[in-house]
Amino acid sequence: MLNLLNTIFYSFLQNFFNFLPNFFTGLLILIIGLTLASLLKRALLSLFSFARLDSFLEKMKLISRSEVKIWEDVLSEILKWTVVILFLIPTLEVWNLSRATIVINQFLFYLPNVIVAVVIGFVGLLASNLGYDLVKHSVKTLGATSANTLSVFTKWAIVFFTVLIVLNQLGVAQDLVRILFTGIVVMVALAGGLAFGLGGKDIAKEILEEIRKKFK
Repeated sequence: MLNLLNTIFYSFLQNFFNFLPNFFTGLLILIIGLTLASLLKRALLSLFSFARLDSFLEKMKLISRSEVKIWEDVLSEILKWTVVILFLIPTLEVWNLSRATIVINQFLFYLPNVIVAVVIGFVGLLASNLGYDLVKHSVKTLGATSANTLSVFTKWAIVFFTVLIVLNQLGVAQDLVRILFTGIVVMVALAGGLAFGLGGKDIAKEILEEIRKKFK
């Protein structure tokens, strides 16, 4: 029994000391990755600060400076963790954890969808604010209440469709997104048809009468 325990303990120590070089090598790779990721994050934030995109968009009254800051932080964090994951894969390979790299590779392939979704969300937010301003200034003649109602409706309609596009890009409930999109398009088409059929039937009748007279 004592010999068996000695054998197990000796085997454990041998495997442990054999693993130490791989452990420190993988740890070094991971530390390099974390350092490089932090540097790239700072570089991207510095680039955003140099470009002064937040000041430009705020002057255009498209989005506030604090909101731009949030989107910049999100993009920089995505860049940081993408680099970390890129260095984590060889680290796990050195540690002989190849099965874990399969999951991480799948997540890494999914990251471009996240980046595109963030960009779509940012552009959609800008478009919603731009649509709000355009509609509000275009329909001033209808009165303040009607102009505000139409501009708010336009803004949230754009936001809603942006959310649908973002969810579809992320692969979240794609079938549900398609059904919602189709339902909204059908609803708008029916509403437009009914509005024209009920509210504009007299105008349509006059147009058809004029066409009929011309052919006579």
